[in-house]
Order: sequence, then C-alpha cells, then structure tokens
Amino acid sequence: MSTKHTYRQEDLRRSLMHRLSRVEGQVRGVRRMLEEESYCVDILTQVAAIRAALKGFSRELLDSHVRGCVRQGIVKGDDAVVEELLDTIHKIMK
Repeated sequence: MSTKHTYRQEDLRRSLMHRLSRVEGQVRGVRRMLEEESYCVDILTQVAAIRAALKGFSRELLDSHVRGCVRQGIVKGDDAVVEELLDTIHKIMK
C-alpha cells in the first residue's frame, strides 16, 4: 500500500462513496439471498451487477487519477507517474 495521498473534490469523493455504498448494499443482498437459499441464477445475476458497479467505480476513479495526479506529475516533469499508471492499468486488466 502506498503512503501517497490524493485530495479529491467533494463532489467526486461523494460520488465514489455513493457508488461504494451501493456495492456494499448489493453484497449484503447477495449474502441474504444465499442465506435464504435463493436460486443460483438469481444470485449470479446480482454478482454480475456488483461486478459492473465496481467497474464503474474503477472507471470514475481512474479518470480522476489521470486528469489529476498523472497530469500534475507530467507537468512537474515526474515521468514516474506514467510508469505507475501503466503498471496500474496492467494490474486492473488481469
């Protein structure tokens, strides 16, 4: 885990938190479905929805990172941010 920190605009932070709260609710719902012995296909459908919600979260965060952190690093002449971005993209594309 990195020791770096990022300041996020309040509207972005709120949007990301809202997305995560929704995912948490979906995960709790899947747990409840499993406890209630819901039909496998119904659970799998909800898992797919969770996956899509996490992808949306990741896209929003990555967009913000590129437009903020990466852009600032490049302007400051820090080429390491480009390598870090590429490493991150490789990790999330696995």
